[in-house]
Amino acid sequence: MAEKGVKVFGMWASPMAIRVEWALRLKGVDYEYIDEDLANKSDALLRYNPVTKKVPVLVHDGKPIAESTVIVEYVDEAWKDGYPIMPADPYERAQARFWARFAEDKCNAALYPVFTTTGDTQSEVVREAQRCLKTLETALEGKKFFGGDAVGYLDLVVGWYAHWLPVVEEASGATVVTDEELPLLKAWFDRFLAIDVVRATLPDRDRLLALNKARREQLLAA
Repeated sequence: MAEKGVKVFGMWASPMAIRVEWALRLKGVDYEYIDEDLANKSDALLRYNPVTKKVPVLVHDGKPIAESTVIVEYVDEAWKDGYPIMPADPYERAQARFWARFAEDKCNAALYPVFTTTGDTQSEVVREAQRCLKTLETALEGKKFFGGDAVGYLDLVVGWYAHWLPVVEEASGATVVTDEELPLLKAWFDRFLAIDVVRATLPDRDRLLALNKARREQLLAA
């Protein structure tokens, strides 16, 4: 008998995996969540994603889909009658994908060194991260959310910034997102985190902070 239902293989502190949960919850899709120990990955995860062996993985009726942004688009297409995640207009869809790729390739890469550096080097990478986020912020101009009046695809892709970046800032002693430097993004943080679907799946902040502090110490000591 073919496997039925929806499963999500994730890791509680993964900002990529939470995108999938947000998409499913917006659509009203019931799912089983499997929290992975990434130091001791399950046979099921390795079977469903033998290529990258990473989370998240969505398994829909026995068929696995990997990579968070791919999964979010799949969820929108597989459950068409639910909440619309991707814009209906082809041009707006293309724009959402463009900015999502910009955030993935440029902003995430600019943010990581904030976590792994200190002193003058950290000050410089903070400025570079702010420049990148300032560019991304232009996609918010005149809007409540990146998706317009409601949360959309790009909000889900960059939504982790709202919860994780303040934790990274505290763990690293740096300040990236401020009312002065990035006012639109800072205000969006508050609006995004106020959404019930988003708030319901966020990892505990104290636990996330402790994990990031320990990880930073390891990286700096290496």
